[in-house]
Amino acid sequence: MEWYPSDRKELTKVLDYLLSKKVRIQKEIHGLVVPHAGYQYSGAIAGKAFALLKDYKIKKAIIFGPSHRVEFRGMRAIAEIETPLGKIKIPGNDFQKIDYEHSVENQVPFLQKLGFREILPLVVGDIDDGDAKKIAKKISEIDSIHIFSTDLSHFLPYEEANKKDKESIKIIENLDIGNFKNIDACGKFPLLIMMHLCKLKKYKPKLIEYKNSGDITGDKSSVVGYAGFWF
Repeated sequence: MEWYPSDRKELTKVLDYLLSKKVRIQKEIHGLVVPHAGYQYSGAIAGKAFALLKDYKIKKAIIFGPSHRVEFRGMRAIAEIETPLGKIKIPGNDFQKIDYEHSVENQVPFLQKLGFREILPLVVGDIDDGDAKKIAKKISEIDSIHIFSTDLSHFLPYEEANKKDKESIKIIENLDIGNFKNIDACGKFPLLIMMHLCKLKKYKPKLIEYKNSGDITGDKSSVVGYAGFWF
């Protein structure tokens, strides 16, 4: 599956368009929650979120995405990533390595286009609440932008998906960890880290936009939910 254009010029053109949609905020930005489907499905929502980083001074990022291909406990780092825009610089780290994960790699071209020079691409496996707290504490001390990758509900009818996703969005915005189990998302573990980070640093996630694949394709029989947040 081609998640985004494999041709450099075409990818640049697509990114220019996706990053052209402006959302105005008055506060300092510390991180994003973004979807990770193919750009034709969720790229517009991701683009609105990433556009908030155009003036971000420190061009370093950490991406946290769920694992779709293998099951494991803890976190692993992608060994290397090269997109049509070039190869990214991955800082030295002691994580066990993984070859590929689209939930992480689909975010990289946006960051490259915005001039980010150093990206730590982390894939989050099975963690518990205690693990999430420790990870959040550690990353709170790193001066970088934090990107958390997740899609919302999968393969529900359109109206049911809207209802379920609104419940998940409310839990995320309220940092309601007590109801975390009720979030319907493939990136639940990255979200758990994000929620603990926000509680620790007193950040408040704000929804940028929500849609599902039915809004884009017109097929509302079985949809996937997409949302972007900033904090």
